[in-house]
Parts: sequence; C-alpha cells; structure tokens
Amino acid sequence: MPQDSEDRDDVAEPDPTGRGRRRFGRSLLVVAVALAVVIAAVALGLTLTRTQPAPAKQAACGPTAPTLSVVGTGQATVSPDLLTVVVSVDAGGPSAAAALATDNAEAAGALTTLEKGGVQAKDIATSGLSLQPQYVYSKGVPTVTGYEVDNTVTATLGDISKAGAVIDTVVGSAGNALRIESIGFSSADPSVGQDRARARAASQAEAHARALAGAAGRSLGPVCTLTDRSATPEPDDDQLAAPSAGTANAAEVPISAGQQTQTAQVSLVYALEPAG
Repeated sequence: MPQDSEDRDDVAEPDPTGRGRRRFGRSLLVVAVALAVVIAAVALGLTLTRTQPAPAKQAACGPTAPTLSVVGTGQATVSPDLLTVVVSVDAGGPSAAAALATDNAEAAGALTTLEKGGVQAKDIATSGLSLQPQYVYSKGVPTVTGYEVDNTVTATLGDISKAGAVIDTVVGSAGNALRIESIGFSSADPSVGQDRARARAASQAEAHARALAGAAGRSLGPVCTLTDRSATPEPDDDQLAAPSAGTANAAEVPISAGQQTQTAQVSLVYALEPAG
C-alpha cells in the first residue's frame, strides 16, 4: 500500500475544471495578436516609405545661382473721359486795388459760367494769382503806371461732349481778358489701362525668358524678382488759343479727345534649371 501511494504522487491529477488549458490558450492568443500588430506596423511603415513622394527640388535664387533677367514692355489704348482746362483772367488798373477788383469781377463771371456749364465746384480751383506793377522808363528811371493782375483757374470737365460749349461760353463771359493756357485729357480711372499695359509687359517678358532659356538648353525656374518700371503717365496737353470776343458765339469750339496710349515696363529675374 505505501508503494501504491508513492506511485500516485508521480502522476498529474486531472483538472476537471479545464482552467489550466484555458489560461494557456489565452496566453497563446495574446502572443498571436501582439505579433500580428507588429507585423502590420512594419508593413505599413514600408508602404508609407515607398509611396511618400520625395520633396520637390526648388531652384535657388541665391547670389550664386544661375538666373536670367528680362525686360518686357506693354501698351494699352484707352479713351479719355476727363478734360482739364486752364484759363487765366488778366485785368489792369491805375492802382493795385483797382486792378484786383476788376480781375475779381471778371474771374467770378468765368467761374459762374463754368458751374452753369456743368462743372462741379469741387472740380474748379484757383491755381495761380499774381499782382505786378507796370513800369515805363524815362532816362533809365522806372515809373509805375499801373498794376496788372493775373488769376489762373483750373477746371476739370467730366463730360467731354459739352467741353466745347463750356469753353466757348467762358470765353464770351470774360472777353479779351481771358486766355486759355492749355487743355489736357485724362481718365477718371487710369488704373484700368495701366493694369492692361502691365499685364502685357509681364507676358512679353515671360515669353522672352522662355525663348532665351530654351536656346541655352535650360528651363525656367521660379521668379526671383519682379519689378514694375512703369512711369506714371502725364495728361496730354494741347494748346488751344482763345477765340476773340467778336467770334466767340459764331461756332462751338471743336474738342476731340481721341485716344491715349499707356505704356508699362516690367523686369523679371528667373532662376534657371537644367532642361527637363
């Protein structure tokens, strides 16, 4: 009997609940899941490495990088819609006060005529006023004989079609005391023509750059600098002599605005890349 007892100690007793087998199975499942996660992460990393594009190589614009400088010129034609007229009213008198009073009356009549002709008060400005003594010389000695006043007015007309009639009426209001110094045409919004001219200048510069780069076996990279070298256009001034008082109402002063050409110039500096 004692021998039988020792033999029973060497044999594993059965596990009627099956807990040992379940614990072992769960351990195997955890190991398998962890191994699957590791394999998936490695595979995903390899996929991202293969599919991620390499960063684009940008051409440098540094001081030692090869560059190409070009200049382009563009033009745009516009129809002006404003007329600026400069008139002066001269008056004289035996004294400074008398000359100024006479000139004031004649200038006021001209201003009233301009406003009645449709010119807004904000578009009328006194641009010059001078009072000068008049001399005669007897044996080299100057003697004051009177005074002369010159009052200059600048007016901008927004309706060119009425400009001839307005100028004609202004001349009639002041007679021989009035002189038309100059007229000039311009645009209320000059940026419209200027922007078209600049765009054409930039397009011409780009076309020249592509042609030159291709001839040299290179291709254009990014724009390093873009400079607008356009000058601000000045109004076109035309001299117009004032009609005499006797013929001022005979016919309306003919006014033709025509067209204006605006010119722009730009310079571009491109980086150069090897031909693709």
